[in-house]
Amino acid sequence: MAEIGLRERKKQRMYQVVSDLAIGLFLEKGFDAVSVAEIAAAAEISKPTLFRYFPAKEDLVLHRIADHEGEAARVVAAAGEAPLVALRRHFLDGLERFDPITGLNDDPGVLAFHSLLYGTPALVARLYPYLERSEDALAEALGGDLDARLAAGQIIAVQRVLARENWRRMAAGEPAVAVRGEAVAAAERAFGVLAAGLPWLAKPQRAEPHSSRD
Repeated sequence: MAEIGLRERKKQRMYQVVSDLAIGLFLEKGFDAVSVAEIAAAAEISKPTLFRYFPAKEDLVLHRIADHEGEAARVVAAAGEAPLVALRRHFLDGLERFDPITGLNDDPGVLAFHSLLYGTPALVARLYPYLERSEDALAEALGGDLDARLAAGQIIAVQRVLARENWRRMAAGEPAVAVRGEAVAAAERAFGVLAAGLPWLAKPQRAEPHSSRD
């Protein structure tokens, strides 16, 4: 078991090192100007080895946010409260910490990464499967039926829009500290709208799926 743990740690370090190296090159030269061969050479690995870790060039960038995939589902699964209450609390906690995933972070490195991510069409396109997987995982955590899938789509969309709006203001030069109050108010308003439209996810105790939505 210890040997497996060591291999896994080495694998994760490789992911991190190669991803960080690639992102540095992309930020320096532009995503389209850097080839996979150049990244492999800089990382001192072969192209086939690189592709074993990252099936697509875009995955080298998205690895930085990969640990957030399925996060909403994990929050719901671990919560001892109504799903929307837990998700609202989690997002507000992220704003309090200036978590980059909320968009409310004005660190130059975070801003540069978000500009790369949102300013590169190939990366924006690659984001959609990431969001779909997060949505599917959340739908399963909410029960897996059509109502759950519809709810998951709305929740993931709200979180994405809130984060993009925060990032837009950061990119325009507004300080995160100055924006946080309005970002919290926007999140409260957005989750309030979700709760009004999805009351079965805002109740402290959920009944059986169909009876709770009648």
